Amino acid sequence: MTDIIGLVLPFFGIIFLGYVVARLTRQPLEALGWMTTFVIYVALPALFFQLLAKTPIERLTEGSYIFGAVFSTYIVFSLMFVSSVLLSRGDIASATVRGLASAYGNIGYMGPGLALLAFGEEAAVPVALIFCFENIMHFAIAPMMMALSGSEKTSPGELALGVAKKIALHPFIIATAVGVTAAYLEVRPPMPVERLLEYLSRAAAPCALFAMGVTLALRPLNRVPRELGAVAALKLVVHPMLCYVMLSWLGNFSEIWMFSAVLLAALPTATNVFVIAQQYGVWVQRASASILLTTLLSVGTVTALLYAIKSGLLPPDLFP
Repeated sequence: MTDIIGLVLPFFGIIFLGYVVARLTRQPLEALGWMTTFVIYVALPALFFQLLAKTPIERLTEGSYIFGAVFSTYIVFSLMFVSSVLLSRGDIASATVRGLASAYGNIGYMGPGLALLAFGEEAAVPVALIFCFENIMHFAIAPMMMALSGSEKTSPGELALGVAKKIALHPFIIATAVGVTAAYLEVRPPMPVERLLEYLSRAAAPCALFAMGVTLALRPLNRVPRELGAVAALKLVVHPMLCYVMLSWLGNFSEIWMFSAVLLAALPTATNVFVIAQQYGVWVQRASASILLTTLLSVGTVTALLYAIKSGLLPPDLFP
């Protein structure tokens, strides 16, 4: 247990430091803009490229693995979406944000840092693959559902073009595509470039986690709406359990790949859910509250999951 605490304490400690510093200095949320830009456009893409480019190409084409991880996320989204539509008598817009809050984990900011700390560099490939394909799904679902609800006032052609641009131009997806191409061609960058990528990669996780702590501090939780209990349960408990069962059923994956997917599924609600809610003016305060609540609860749930993995209580395959 001491090893697990030693693993998660620095990780959540950086989030806590960001939270404390933000509360003490009282900087506006906009002041975080350049750090967020650095993380999203420079540091994390450098990390993904560097590790993917070193991976044999045959490891990057695990179709059943990608399907199992992404489909489990889609099932969780659908459970919350359908139940919300029924209870709200057809409010598709708010049901979409609820579904995203229940299924869209913080796999960009928290995923790479925690997975690499827990399982080593081999975890970078499954993390990058899951991130790319899950984001393709999320980028497509949000505008499509909002269009169906009437909140998105664009033609079908413009909607499709906007979704395609979001997918094709996202820096993580570009970095992953370039990394996969480099792995296929067995191309390695010159030593000065390699060293630059190494420096940037090391900065990715600390900066992302600190920025997340600042964001949580500047979006305070005044009260916990009752409906967030279902969101937290789906995101932190049902999602990782479903992912574990799904991947165990679909194939015999390596231990690190299996546990990396389960760990990503267990992460709290992504901060992008608040951005989407704010963009469409739907479920905004509750989206912010769901991020803070699931992040706080994840300190316990993620620690428990890592303990189960490291102690051998959770086998790497449910159906060996």
